[in-house]
Amino acid sequence: MKILRLLLLASSTLLFQFSTAKPTTPLVYEVNLNDRADDQFKVTLRVSGLTAANAVYQFASTAPGTYQVMDIGRYVRSFKAFDAKGRELKTQQVSTNQWQFEKPENVRTVQYSIAETWDTPVNEHKPYNMCGTSIEKDHVLINGQGVFGFPTGMQDAPIDVKLNYPAEWSVGTALEKNAKGYFTAANYDRIVDSPILLGRLTKATTTVAGAQIDVYTYSKSDKIKSDQLLTNMQSMLNAAGQFLKQLPVKRYTFLYHFEDQDWGAWEHSYSSEYVIKEEEFSKKLADNMTSIAAHEFFHVVTPLNIHSEIIQQFNFVTPTPSEHLWLYEGVTEWASDAMQLRGQIMDLPTYFEELSQKIAYDKSLDTTYSLSKLGLTCYTDEGQRQYGNIYARGALVAGLLDIRLLELSNGKRGLREVINELATTYGPNQAFPEKEFFAIFTQKTYPEIADFFNRYVKATEPLPFSDYYGKLGITYMPSVNTGQKAPYMGLGAGFIDNKFLLTSLSDSLRKAGLQEKDEWVAYNGQPVTLETFSDIQHELKKQKVGDVYELTVRRNGQELKIKSTVQEKELVQKYKFQLDPQATPQQIKLREVWQQNL
Repeated sequence: MKILRLLLLASSTLLFQFSTAKPTTPLVYEVNLNDRADDQFKVTLRVSGLTAANAVYQFASTAPGTYQVMDIGRYVRSFKAFDAKGRELKTQQVSTNQWQFEKPENVRTVQYSIAETWDTPVNEHKPYNMCGTSIEKDHVLINGQGVFGFPTGMQDAPIDVKLNYPAEWSVGTALEKNAKGYFTAANYDRIVDSPILLGRLTKATTTVAGAQIDVYTYSKSDKIKSDQLLTNMQSMLNAAGQFLKQLPVKRYTFLYHFEDQDWGAWEHSYSSEYVIKEEEFSKKLADNMTSIAAHEFFHVVTPLNIHSEIIQQFNFVTPTPSEHLWLYEGVTEWASDAMQLRGQIMDLPTYFEELSQKIAYDKSLDTTYSLSKLGLTCYTDEGQRQYGNIYARGALVAGLLDIRLLELSNGKRGLREVINELATTYGPNQAFPEKEFFAIFTQKTYPEIADFFNRYVKATEPLPFSDYYGKLGITYMPSVNTGQKAPYMGLGAGFIDNKFLLTSLSDSLRKAGLQEKDEWVAYNGQPVTLETFSDIQHELKKQKVGDVYELTVRRNGQELKIKSTVQEKELVQKYKFQLDPQATPQQIKLREVWQQNL
């Protein structure tokens, strides 16, 4: 995800040892979605046989793949427990996310209401909307950690969920139903891993490499249909099947939510969910959705089939980072582009442009912040300021690793082949040791790869684009003067800590009083947010030399407005890749191998 926070556990937080024996009796939940007037989920849990080991009901502090603190307990509005005769039992909130039962052995029913995250204001740590919950007149979005919790010691207990909703609604989810019509999950981790979209949905289905692919779409004003999205995705899905040789799942579900906000996507093992601003359907929109889906879909490999023990045994009480975030997100982002290039969906110039944009993003952040450190600090304020680079620098390093592996194997085995081998070695139920993965990867490949990890993953040596891409007969130039003139606003910005911060400034803007790391609040009076930024970018492209514009920034809680004029400067192409017309036959041969699945 994009933003991360540090969880500060109060001294009153209770820590428990989870029981080692897997519970066999299901936790049976019922959620009333017919009563949606107050934007709260009404949840009933039926249990029996609780002991002192199950004395606390735990709501999630975070969730896998979000890398942010959520503290879902903040959204609980009422919490009660009852015995077999319906008499209320004493409960006490003991921390942000925990409610304690005074007599757990007597508890038979737990009832609570919990507010949706989308429209409920909080002072900090707002969950990303694609990871949150929403209740509206014609649809509902459920991400499991935002609605369900579990009694301590019962994270591994099977879960049954009965959803009560209008008869005319459709339901999209990767979860299966039992004979009673309840949705079932093997454990709490799986219910969190399986978002549910209900309401006025369209559906489309196809089969790719033996796997059933379902697409469910909510579109606020019916501008976008599932069959339109699936038709455009078909080539990407076929390319993914070829890239992976075979899909590691038998069924996969895409959940699309098009309304008035643009947040992005959240990956899951058997599904992915997208929260995108609705607009008229177009080829551009469909291509953008396919590009995002390519990244999320590849997560069926990492971390579903390749993950550390930290991911396997997820800690919903205290967020625990993994050093191998570069693998889960960086390699996935690389693969999403590589499989489109090799599937001839993306041409080489477009691929080069993707590389250039990632380098520019990397340069806008702290290039001395290693990928290993980013993984280990991803739940801290410090780490979250660099988090977006896991998609940029992480993918760039994965691309270099691919080239290095192809070089060492004489073109016989690249990163794609090693990843597929690792997915076979491990799998959904077998994790790799967190501390040993670099050694495992090196042992599976070549001794030289240990040096690569030391220099570019664990440390932050300048990435060797010229050297590595030169092996493919591709020239890299950090800067190229074009001789052309272009309008110039004079600033650069990055989305950091859920805010747009100024990352570079012209001398004239500095003299006007702006500073790097100022928060960019508004452009010509229009608020600058994740939802509005695409519209603002469209306005910026219309600027002409001499146009006057107004910027509003915030620094130390104070807002500052300045006016400036669009200037003219020579157009300089940064971080340019192009084919070398003087490439040797050996370089061309390796490039041809690099562009295909082996």
